[in-house]
Amino acid sequence: MTENRLSSPHEHVFLGRDHARNERRTWIVIALTAAMMVAEIVAGTAFGSMALVADGWHMSTHAAAMLITALAYVYARRNARNPRFTFGTGKLGDLAGFASAIVLALVALFIAWESALRLWSPVSIDFHQAIAVAALGLAVNLLCAWLLGGDHHHGGHSHGGHHHDHTHGHDHPHHDHHSQAPHHTDNNLRGAYLHVLADALTSVLAIAALVLGSLYGWLWLDPAIGIVGALVIARWSFGLLRDSGAVLLDYGPAGEDLPDEIRHAVQDGDVRITDLHVWQLGPGHHGAIVALQAASPKPPAFYRAKLAHITELSHVTIEVEAAGTEAA
Repeated sequence: MTENRLSSPHEHVFLGRDHARNERRTWIVIALTAAMMVAEIVAGTAFGSMALVADGWHMSTHAAAMLITALAYVYARRNARNPRFTFGTGKLGDLAGFASAIVLALVALFIAWESALRLWSPVSIDFHQAIAVAALGLAVNLLCAWLLGGDHHHGGHSHGGHHHDHTHGHDHPHHDHHSQAPHHTDNNLRGAYLHVLADALTSVLAIAALVLGSLYGWLWLDPAIGIVGALVIARWSFGLLRDSGAVLLDYGPAGEDLPDEIRHAVQDGDVRITDLHVWQLGPGHHGAIVALQAASPKPPAFYRAKLAHITELSHVTIEVEAAGTEAA
């Protein structure tokens, strides 16, 4: 029967390396989107342009969705050291990403429904005004995409990776600091980026449809391309739902080689891993529980040292048993 001993106190802060920067950029994008929304609604009301008013309210849905992203960043940061979050708040971004994906799916459904109605009952279009509105919206969306793009797949470490040992029947562990892990997906920022990208896509498709419609009088082209855009947005939504949901459920995706790295680093002729659990704690951070048997058991710190080069591991629990024994 092994003895449980508490490890030395340590923090469980598993936020992405770029957490603060991504939070700032998200608030900037929300401010830009909200300002554009208000300008369009006010101008549309003043000048009697329903196209401006409609586009303004459309942008409001994306601003509201991105607010989920921003508030998740704020909450995760403020509660990063809250002991009630056993493994930190790193997964809050994935929860927000999952929620954003649902909103994105609803947006796609709304666009498809509106497009289908217009295919069934075509309405007259003020092509020149609509093109101007779409171009203005596209300019704002491209600026927002530039602010969020390029980094929506980055996560990294907010600090040097900490290997926290929780030992059974051995001395208190110590912490090890080593190089930063490769970048990993920040599904929270990815959700905001996809909302901006979805808006930009609808603007591009709308401009193309409106230009061709104004040249050839094809009223059906605008709603037809709207349905195509809705399908593309739905596909993005599904991808975000799948990836963020996998993190929330501790699902190890196909191609994840971290478990194999751990086995390769620890196992040899004398040591056999009997149980292994690996899961994501936050962008660029993973936890692992490694139970092993050894013919000549050594302290857990010995086996932890073999994992020090795996920079993605930020929280490690190692259990050691002598070969031929079973845990009580």
